[in-house]
Amino acid sequence: MPDHDFTLDAPLISQSSNTTSQAQETTELPVHHAPAAFIWALTIAASISGLLFGYDTGVISSTLVSVGSDLSQRHLTTFDKSLVTSSTSLFALVASPLAGLIADNLGRKRVIVIADTLFALGALWQAFTRTVWGMIFGRSIVGLAVGGASLVVPLYISELSPSTYRGRLVTLSILFITFGQMIAYIIGWWLSTTDHGWRWMVGLGAGPTVVQLGLLCYMPETPRWLMKSGNTEGARHALRKVYGRDDMATAEGVLRAIDMEILAEQQYQITNSPNKAHYHCLEKLQCQWGALYYNRGHRRALTIACLLQGLQQLCGFNSLMYFSATIFSRLGFTSPTLTSLTVAITNFIFTLVAMILIDRIGRRRILLLSIPVMILGLLFVATSFQFTRKPIHSSSTDIQPSTTSSDFWPTLILVSIIVYVSAYALGLGNVPWQQSELFPLSVRSMGSSIATATCWGGNFVVGLTFLPMMELLSPTWTFVAYALICMAGCGCIWKIYPETMGLGLEEVGDLLKDGWGVERRERLGGVDVDVDIDSLEDGNVA
Repeated sequence: MPDHDFTLDAPLISQSSNTTSQAQETTELPVHHAPAAFIWALTIAASISGLLFGYDTGVISSTLVSVGSDLSQRHLTTFDKSLVTSSTSLFALVASPLAGLIADNLGRKRVIVIADTLFALGALWQAFTRTVWGMIFGRSIVGLAVGGASLVVPLYISELSPSTYRGRLVTLSILFITFGQMIAYIIGWWLSTTDHGWRWMVGLGAGPTVVQLGLLCYMPETPRWLMKSGNTEGARHALRKVYGRDDMATAEGVLRAIDMEILAEQQYQITNSPNKAHYHCLEKLQCQWGALYYNRGHRRALTIACLLQGLQQLCGFNSLMYFSATIFSRLGFTSPTLTSLTVAITNFIFTLVAMILIDRIGRRRILLLSIPVMILGLLFVATSFQFTRKPIHSSSTDIQPSTTSSDFWPTLILVSIIVYVSAYALGLGNVPWQQSELFPLSVRSMGSSIATATCWGGNFVVGLTFLPMMELLSPTWTFVAYALICMAGCGCIWKIYPETMGLGLEEVGDLLKDGWGVERRERLGGVDVDVDIDSLEDGNVA
């Protein structure tokens, strides 16, 4: 395959020799300054979308066991449950690439506004619908919102964050997702014995949208998008708020770095299309796809991002989020929704731990440490299911609990699931959402949207196939299949995913320019990551 020269939009440290000294001047930024209070407030405000995302994906578990015959005057079949669950994922898959285009053309902030509107509309539609297909439609609207929010919120936060705190700030948005899931389980348990309580469960998802829409009035656009749109003063104002009044030099250095990257992209466009003063939408999209696909460094970044997002879904975690109450009901737990709450609480607590560790341990290492624990948890679940006397799968529309005389194996399944979820929350639950840092500005939205679409494609497959797999393959072989996927994914991560901890957004791509960068990054593990990596290898440290 030809390796087209799309290197002009590479990180700042890769510019030509005429700009090397200037590049080094603008990228030697302080790395130990704590984020200003403004950036924490901004991250929390943006993360309300994550709360909505988590609530709407978590509440379906309680809804499925509480809805009874309220929809279409009949109990839900296995196929109904699969459609209700997977419709959200399918429309999130559709929305994420579109959200990338909107984010590039209208701004990151406007995508959040659109997502909030869809969250509210979908929640209210679900609360008032009376048919199965109406529920599927409402879940589909929520899916559009989830697809947009899951793409733009990590992108928004990563483009505003100082490099050494980017990991934990993006992880804070994931913490809000797990917090939303935990709140969904608590409300589900609280309303599980209330007549038609499930309608309140889904309808309450509209509440936080009002809060975030109010906060959006005070949230700036990201400086990188503002610079790309020609609003230099707006970008400077945003950066000064991010870095604080005591660190104006860093803000100006980041501004110059972004400016040089944009100029390089424009130079590429002029060089390759000299007769076109401006790109139309489709031409711009074609140019971005060409830069993403034909440039080997960008293609490696896309491969890594899609690998992590696909593994995050195909490891089976969301089958527990969507169907944990159903599983625990069939295992004979007297309060399946309350039992499911332990899963959500575990996810929340260990995501909090991940937020503390991710910028200290690193993305790659935390994955390589946590995925083997996930594999052990899945294998224990598979083994324990083998010893439950009554098969868990059932084609009946009613839940049929296990008749095993001992509580040991159901309890061991619960403990194993908690171990699995804790390891997932430490690694795969948050690292894939650091995807924006892998791509340079010119292809960041495009690359992130394709990776996010991969996430929701995998989520759709898991949501649609989990209950049928439990019936056709048995629970044991279903969880063995997830364990095998985790094993394969862990091997791929070890081979191709370099450490990106501490690197600036204008620097990360340099690792992937001439290879996967794993060994190269390990050799440089003890040096200041803000120094030009190419200069280190050449022995010319400024």
